[in-house]
Amino acid sequence: MITLVTGSNGQLGKTIQSIIKNNNEFIFTDINNLDITKKEEIELYIKRYDVNCIINCAAYTYVDKAEIEKEKADELNCNAVKNLVDISETYKLRLIHISTDYVYSGINKLPISEYKNVNPQNYYGVSKLNGEKYIENSISESIVIRTSWLYSPFGKNFVK
Repeated sequence: MITLVTGSNGQLGKTIQSIIKNNNEFIFTDINNLDITKKEEIELYIKRYDVNCIINCAAYTYVDKAEIEKEKADELNCNAVKNLVDISETYKLRLIHISTDYVYSGINKLPISEYKNVNPQNYYGVSKLNGEKYIENSISESIVIRTSWLYSPFGKNFVK
């Protein structure tokens, strides 16, 4: 089984790479070698490497900037996700998508159930939720994982 990991130069992607070393069943990509905003590029990659599963770690993550850079947030967090969904449906691939707790209101003091109603309080959350909706309505075998904080030896995070 060949798994394509997008966003491999981000904090999560680098962490996955550090765990899965020298495993030729994983292909790690970033914007430099696969632009997921371009459906044709994804399709070529899927065919060339006979991919069975996609783990999407790619995202526009500038929460504050998303308020002014809405098009950029939408392009990566929503439109690119639609591309991955379309390709997953066409080629019957599994899709694992990493999302965020910013799809919720932000006023919760306790752990949030995945069944809690969504209510994004900023545009970043809206863009991520819109991408999730494509997956939710997909016929592909897929899952959305919502996380709140990432920390690792890579990138900026609250531990560092």
